[in-house]
Amino acid sequence: MASHQLIDAYLGSVAPRLPADTVDELADGLTETYRRHRRAGLDADTAARSAVREFGAPDLVVAAFVRQSAGRRTARALMSTGPLVGLCWAATLAAGHAWRWPVPVPVRIATAATLLTVIAALALAATARTWRRTRIAALAGLGLVALDATLVAAVVALRPGFVWPMVLAVPASLARLAFTARFLLRARAS
Repeated sequence: MASHQLIDAYLGSVAPRLPADTVDELADGLTETYRRHRRAGLDADTAARSAVREFGAPDLVVAAFVRQSAGRRTARALMSTGPLVGLCWAATLAAGHAWRWPVPVPVRIATAATLLTVIAALALAATARTWRRTRIAALAGLGLVALDATLVAAVVALRPGFVWPMVLAVPASLARLAFTARFLLRARAS
């Protein structure tokens, strides 16, 4: 991987816990730091130890990358806005007397189960301490897209009549759809 076995061992300890492109960036940085120390006159072992010391303990480096991961940040953003969007839809459904809509019971149960699964997955990703677990946010994002699209489609298809909370609920869902789609495209690329 790099120029010294100590650096290789360091990278080997973080590689299973971080994405490959992140490990490559760390390898470049460690190698450059190692070479800078060698040019400054340090022997190979001292230069490698100094480079590793400058980067910090592997557990701290991994934790820092996980905290800043797109999946974790997105999960936290969706968790923080979820109650507001949910409140908008609850008000819309209550004002529109949704319990009278011709929606089959299995569809209602599937929608509730999907919502609970999405919330659990977002909570898991938002509190993740490993990079792999932050990837769960992408699955939760797909669930949110399905839920928001279902709610907006239900309003369009069932035409329950205008109720004022709909003015908030539909744009909130559309904004969340756009935000989530953007995240999913970035997650797919990485």
